[in-house]
Amino acid sequence: MHKLKFNSVMWLSQPEDHDYPAAMSYLSLLYKDRQVKHLIKSLKNAPISWFKAKDIFRASGLSLLGVSNSHVEKNIKRIKKGQHLSPLLLIRRTDGERVVIADGYHRMCAVYTLDEDIEVPCKIA
Repeated sequence: MHKLKFNSVMWLSQPEDHDYPAAMSYLSLLYKDRQVKHLIKSLKNAPISWFKAKDIFRASGLSLLGVSNSHVEKNIKRIKKGQHLSPLLLIRRTDGERVVIADGYHRMCAVYTLDEDIEVPCKIA
């Protein structure tokens, strides 16, 4: 798998295989099964796009988890060790409302904590 480096955060060039089932699990709470399958297929086929961390948070409307969250803390340690993070999986809602972070919320919080202007690779459907 290719690896990318941007603003001191190392990124994998593509999401890891286990990111898609995690996204499917989360999306299953929001959408019907048939729609979830379509969204996952769309994510797998989507190109990588780059967005600033602060813009992803604004578009998602989610709250920032602090470094006291164990998953955020773990991702910050991975960044500081130069380990690669997986791109985020995002869903654009058809009603024009918030973007759904289908997978990568804790990675997003870790990156934002370090620098809100860091560009984050994402697959968006």
